[in-house]
Amino acid sequence: MSVEELPKQEANVLRGHEGAVLAARFNADGNYCLSCGKDRTIRLWNPHRGIHIKTYKSHGREVRDVHVTPDNSKIVSCGGDRQIFYWDVSTGRVIRKFRGHDSEVNAVKFNEYSSVVVSAGYDRSVRAWDCRSHNTEPIQIIDTFQDSVMSVCLTSSEIIAGSVDGTVRTFDIRIGRELSDDLGQAVNCISLSNDGNCILASCLDSTLRLLDRSSGELLQEYKGHVCKSYKLDCCLTSSDAYVAGGSEDGYIFFWDLVDASVASRFRAHASVVTSVSYHPKDNCMISASVDGTIRVWKT
Repeated sequence: MSVEELPKQEANVLRGHEGAVLAARFNADGNYCLSCGKDRTIRLWNPHRGIHIKTYKSHGREVRDVHVTPDNSKIVSCGGDRQIFYWDVSTGRVIRKFRGHDSEVNAVKFNEYSSVVVSAGYDRSVRAWDCRSHNTEPIQIIDTFQDSVMSVCLTSSEIIAGSVDGTVRTFDIRIGRELSDDLGQAVNCISLSNDGNCILASCLDSTLRLLDRSSGELLQEYKGHVCKSYKLDCCLTSSDAYVAGGSEDGYIFFWDLVDASVASRFRAHASVVTSVSYHPKDNCMISASVDGTIRVWKT
């Protein structure tokens, strides 16, 4: 994939949120996307046609994160009201509410079977919830963190979480082992490379760090953007050739994965770029911002 193929042409602007958009995510096949924000709503879009499909309302405070199952039938969301909501996509109904976090919930993810939801909270804990049982208690609580847990990723057998305490921790659920990599800077977002070998961590010292999953070795650092006070998403392009991230000055950056040079940067929003999500197959990306818009970028 060449630099010329990186998405930087604005294809659509998705408007509808009243206030800052805190996250925007493609679904599994990249045909739809979900967004959530300060206006306490979750919105479902067709980003390629610029169409708003549905709005989901039930949260009492801002919605900080949202994730959809691979078959697009269920959504999970979390936010400032300390609750995790499990939704039916087609009816817009809340199937279940999971309560247990003592403070705001920052991030949520489904496991690969869509049977378990994992949440990360301001209360320094990661909690796992069973979607199939009617028990509202968490089936697992991990509370070894020293500060707020901001972001979580899942593999088939592991929970990986990034915290303001400066660590990225990997919990192997099968054998009950915890590995901790200390980055020495507050971590506010993590994402996995598509090949599963690396973890990309966004830190509050305006640096993205790439870690080798097996050894914990720091492979590369990416700089140039501003990230000091907001939770900013980061991700890799679908080919793992480039690293993408937002900046507090409204720019989007692409870095070369290997040599960390800035391959592309452009002004994307009028305010902080809170979220970036790369299409699973195509050279297409969505970004969300405090300016209230979600923007679709193509080559």
